[in-house]
Amino acid sequence: MIRTSGSMEAAHAKWSFGRLNQRPNPALPVCLLLVLTSIGGSAADVQPPLEYEVKAAFLLNFTRFIEWPPAAFAAADGPFSICVLGDDPFGRALDRTVEGESVNGRKIEIQRIVRQTPASCQIVFAGGSEKDLPKVLAGMGPGVLTVGEGARFLREGGMIAFMLENRRVRFDINQSAAAKAGLRISSKLLSVARSVEK
Repeated sequence: MIRTSGSMEAAHAKWSFGRLNQRPNPALPVCLLLVLTSIGGSAADVQPPLEYEVKAAFLLNFTRFIEWPPAAFAAADGPFSICVLGDDPFGRALDRTVEGESVNGRKIEIQRIVRQTPASCQIVFAGGSEKDLPKVLAGMGPGVLTVGEGARFLREGGMIAFMLENRRVRFDINQSAAAKAGLRISSKLLSVARSVEK
C-alpha cells in the first residue's frame, strides 16, 4: 500500500466523497492511483522509496488495462512475470505490491535480470542506468510491455515512460510501439496518460 501524508489522505477522502453518489467507474483503479501519486517536496527532493512505491503500484495497475496475446505466455497456466532489467530501484516495494495478486488467473511473479531478457517476461522495467537501451528494446520479443523512465525511453522505442511532473508520477505512452508488439492498451489507460504517441 502506498503511504500518504495527511494532506494526501484528505485529498483522497474528498475525491472519494465526491464520487459516492455516482455509478461505479471501470477506470476507478487508475483514477484513484492518480490521486495517490502526489509526492511531497520538489521533484528534485523525491526520495526513491516513495517514488518507486508509486511506480510499483502503476506497474500492477498496467496489468489490469492492457491485453496480452496468448502467445506471450509459455504455458496456458504459467505465471505473469514482471521483470526488472539491470539496476533495481524498487527494493522490496515491487514484491510487496504484487504479493497475492493475479492477472486473469495467473499469479504475478517478479524476476530480476542483469542482461538477457527471458522469454517469460510480460512486462520489462528497464531502469535509467541500462546501457545500449535501443538495442535492448529492439531485442524484446512480441508480447512484452516495456516500461522505463524519461522522454528518452519513448524516443528509443519504449512503450510506457514514467515522468515526474508537479510532484506527481505520471506516464506517457507510445501506443504504436505497443501495438507492434501485439499489446492492446485500454482506452481507459490511454485517457489518464500524460501524453499518447499514436
